[in-house]
Amino acid sequence: MTKVRALVLERQHELALRDIDLPLDVGPGMVKIAIHTVGVCGSDVHYYTHGKIGPFVVTAPMVLGHEAAGTVTEIGAGVTNLKVGDRVCMEPGIPDPNSRASRLGMYNVDPAVRFWATLPIHGVLTPEVVHPANYTFKLPDNVSFAEGAMVEPFAVGMQAATKARITPGDTAVVLGAGPIGTMVAIAALAGGCARVIVADLAQPKLDIAARYQGVIPVNIREKNIVEEVARLTEGWGADVVFECSGSPHARKTIMDLPRPGGAIVVVGLPVDPVAVDIAGASTKELRIENVFRYAHQYDRAIALFASGKVDLKPLISETFAFEDLDRCV
Repeated sequence: MTKVRALVLERQHELALRDIDLPLDVGPGMVKIAIHTVGVCGSDVHYYTHGKIGPFVVTAPMVLGHEAAGTVTEIGAGVTNLKVGDRVCMEPGIPDPNSRASRLGMYNVDPAVRFWATLPIHGVLTPEVVHPANYTFKLPDNVSFAEGAMVEPFAVGMQAATKARITPGDTAVVLGAGPIGTMVAIAALAGGCARVIVADLAQPKLDIAARYQGVIPVNIREKNIVEEVARLTEGWGADVVFECSGSPHARKTIMDLPRPGGAIVVVGLPVDPVAVDIAGASTKELRIENVFRYAHQYDRAIALFASGKVDLKPLISETFAFEDLDRCV
């Protein structure tokens, strides 16, 4: 263990920028990375605000942060895909390669996965980290460190779009215009949707989402989302509905939004259990998919960034220096 400075969530509502012991030995197959940029995820906010998210509860001090990019500074024995000086982003979940989930290609739901900023694993709001080379991805020259950090949340959008089984020309609805909701909308458009109706209570979030061609913003303070979707689809309903808010209120009318035989993809993770209208889903024969993180999406996400087909720079609202992190809440 090495004592390093990090942003530590001591307990609910309490952050500290302090020294903590973290593993920094570079073993075989591992690389050491100097952290350049770390994004703030909704899960970080939930841990700070609620002390938990779904079944994941903060029971001990934990370093936050899992959306990261940086520069390789040291490589371990056997690493051939990276070299010192490479600009990289890192997939934060490390599964057991021999688990049944991994063998099925579903390593994101491996019960043994070790995921940054999910106890007992610390996150990466620190100056440096050691990570497996197999889960460290080189960034193209035209992709910035900030965009590299955003590969992680965009991979969630990619996973959602993949689970949706989009057909070119589909109409989608996204409930929640936060960063993940907007990234899901972008991924859905990249995956073939002709248009994506994005609904939220916050107009500033909708204004950001509306910068993307194909997005139709709907402020649900002013308009009824069920009526608006019916109007835009001539009463038929959306082909796919992505629930990205995690709000229990979104579940009350969600079965009214898809067309018969359509799909609901649940992305947002509620803080507590919520009720589900099974009868509403059954009478329409709706397909319900769930998204938990992602699997095999990093390469695809980076390729979309590098091609210029996906631009997430409008989603970067503000940046903070590392030494100011404990004062930014």
